[in-house]
Amino acid sequence: MYCIDAGSIYCPCHLAETLNCVACSQLSGEKFCQCKNWHGICIYEQCMSNGNKVKNLRETYTSYILKKEIPQDDLCIFTLKAPENLVKELTYPGSFVFMRGEENINYYDVPISIMEANTDEIFLKVAIKLIGIKTKKLFQLNKNRKILLRGPFSNGIMGLSNIYNAKGGTSLIIARGIGISPSISVMKNLYCNNNKIISILDTQFENNFAREYFEEYSSKTIHCSILDDGNLTEEFKSILKEIMDNENINIIHCGGSDTLTYKIIQLVDKSINFSCCNNAKMSCGEGICSSCTNSCGNNGIKRLCKIQMDPRDLFKNKELYRRSFQ
Repeated sequence: MYCIDAGSIYCPCHLAETLNCVACSQLSGEKFCQCKNWHGICIYEQCMSNGNKVKNLRETYTSYILKKEIPQDDLCIFTLKAPENLVKELTYPGSFVFMRGEENINYYDVPISIMEANTDEIFLKVAIKLIGIKTKKLFQLNKNRKILLRGPFSNGIMGLSNIYNAKGGTSLIIARGIGISPSISVMKNLYCNNNKIISILDTQFENNFAREYFEEYSSKTIHCSILDDGNLTEEFKSILKEIMDNENINIIHCGGSDTLTYKIIQLVDKSINFSCCNNAKMSCGEGICSSCTNSCGNNGIKRLCKIQMDPRDLFKNKELYRRSFQ
């Protein structure tokens, strides 16, 4: 368990300034240094050297809509022209930005995962599902309109170390609905580390909006219904069992709801590494608003927009699972 921003240009942050740091014991109210994860710098020293103030804030960038696609009424795909430095920072698994229309105030910021960050042609691609007022406002934007991006943020996936450590084996992607979008950067990373990719998809939409990516990176893609009324379908469990019996899986990535993640974790062998979408209810992305906080058992209350942890620790018991859906 560690802070995703520790040792980065955004450290120390507002939490250190207010003695709520999730990485430094002295910047969270303790009298002595009890650091457990070394990130190459002393956060306490950096904070003191900077006058006990925030080092860097994430910027809000102006981008332009190059292309707008509406595969169906509740799904929109934007191709965005964005600053090169921002695009380069959003190529990693778990990357996301807060988006809003130029005319909207910051209350309209909505976290959106990056489906593709193309560093050659310098564009971003995002998929947005129509859910509420914030996404409805984004749907109203058309080609050539300005759109504001605040970022980069990088904690959209839990279990990042498991992804980076999976090399030269067979990896399994299980994704459902809009959870397919953040799974693409995970799949690309696994592919680049010489893994064979097997994918099980439940698109929930009329068509697989990310079909081109799976055709390029996944050696085998299976379409089936994964969840039914909150439970894993027999069809899916049969497919998963066959794959597990015949393949030596080095990691399972789950792109979907917390319900899906929890159910799969309970089903598969504990020896298999796991990663999943971080479905924390993010509002500010900096740990200040506390909308992303969750009880992590004996580890106390954690800010999930900042904390990077293994999904099995996040969903390790039914009590925690129930709390996460209240």
